[in-house]
Amino acid sequence: MNIVCPHCDAINRVELKESAKDVVCGKCKKSLKETHPVELNARNFKTHIEKNDIPVVVDFWAPWCGPCIMMAPQFEEAAKHFALKVRFAKLNSDNYPEIAGMYGIMGIPTMIVFKKGMEVGRISGAMSASQIINWINSLI
Repeated sequence: MNIVCPHCDAINRVELKESAKDVVCGKCKKSLKETHPVELNARNFKTHIEKNDIPVVVDFWAPWCGPCIMMAPQFEEAAKHFALKVRFAKLNSDNYPEIAGMYGIMGIPTMIVFKKGMEVGRISGAMSASQIINWINSLI
């Protein structure tokens, strides 16, 4: 399966085994099990969305958005439950309005779950970690 490195954006072909303690990137040698959300930008957005064989949940947010700031720690907490099962990522919609516009983002925070580049779920509004976990589990 292909896993995009959350550190250097390299595409890694890996065989996931339950017994594996860690899986590292062939390029940068850092862990592919990283659960801290990846910061997406115009350069790496398509790679993470289209080249990952695991689903990617993107939080579209902005630094001036109160609910976005309140949800950020909840999003990070939820990510800890999905190491190598779902990649969590964030896109600052102020910095990349063209990407937010492509996906019709009208309000933030909005989360979209992608599987192999295709949108499979979308929800808007701040959520708790448990709500995020339950929502993602209902989609994957």
